[in-house]
Amino acid sequence: MNPDGLAAVLTDLDVPTQRHGDAFLVTLPGERRHRTLVWLALGRYELLVESFVCRAPDEHHAEVYRYLLQRNARLRSVAYTLDAAGDIHLVGRLGRDTLTAAEIDTVLGVVLDASDTDFNPILERGFTEAIRREWDWRSSTGQSLQNLQAFRHLIDPG
Repeated sequence: MNPDGLAAVLTDLDVPTQRHGDAFLVTLPGERRHRTLVWLALGRYELLVESFVCRAPDEHHAEVYRYLLQRNARLRSVAYTLDAAGDIHLVGRLGRDTLTAAEIDTVLGVVLDASDTDFNPILERGFTEAIRREWDWRSSTGQSLQNLQAFRHLIDPG
């Protein structure tokens, strides 16, 4: 598949896309995460798929990494990895000569589902204390706790 073919597929999928030469930045709407950004970069022989998921955890690194490694066993086309700073990404490589519209749709779906499904479990494991501090600060200043409700069990385990 050539860059124009990939652009056509992304247009047909009706996903917001910005083109940068042979690379495309796709924005996918989420439920737990507001959005997931996915880079699709056409190389000579492959399509690189990459999406930032979360910054490096503040705490319980081993628990976070165990979760990610166990999740990798259930993912198709992409896997969790860490960059040099320890930030968490989903990365995959697909053979350029085997790309189809259905495969691109599938890999975008896998990235969105994994990123959206795993976001809160990653935060719960790697940012418990930060979530508690944020909850306390918002409570003490009268700020909304709406987008922290998914973590209420970390504040009030009973």
